[in-house]
Amino acid sequence: MQTKPYLSLADVKKIAAAAEAEAVANNWPVVIAIVDDGGHLLWLQRQDGANALSSHIAPAKARVSALGRRESKIYEDMINNGRVSFLSAPAPQTDGMLEGGVPIIVDGHVIGAVGVSGVKSAEDAQVAKAGIAALN
Repeated sequence: MQTKPYLSLADVKKIAAAAEAEAVANNWPVVIAIVDDGGHLLWLQRQDGANALSSHIAPAKARVSALGRRESKIYEDMINNGRVSFLSAPAPQTDGMLEGGVPIIVDGHVIGAVGVSGVKSAEDAQVAKAGIAALN
C-alpha cells in the first residue's frame, strides 16, 4: 500500500501564522482558508477589516485549487483567454476560479491548498504562497 503526507494541525497553524504575517506586514485585511486534499475546510481566519464576502470566496479558491491540483489562477486565465465553456463545469469546480488559491505540494502530492481573498488577486496569491513557504 502506498502512503502520502498529510496536513497536521501543527502544519495548518504554521501556514496560517505565516500567511497572516504576510497580510499584516502589507496591511491587507484578508480571509485565509486552508483545506485538505479533498477540499474540506481545516482553517478559516477573517482578519479585522476583511469584507464578509471574502469569507465565502477564500474557501472556494482553496477548494478549487486542492481538487484541481493547481493554482486557481489557471482556471481564471483559461476563461479569460476565451474558454468560457469551462464555466459550465459542475460545482465545486466552478466556484473559486479566481487567482488566490494555491495548492500545498509535498513530495509530489497535493495535500491541501490555501485560499486567500480580500485584496487584489495577485496579492491574495502572495499571502497564500507565503503561508505555504513556512512548511519548508
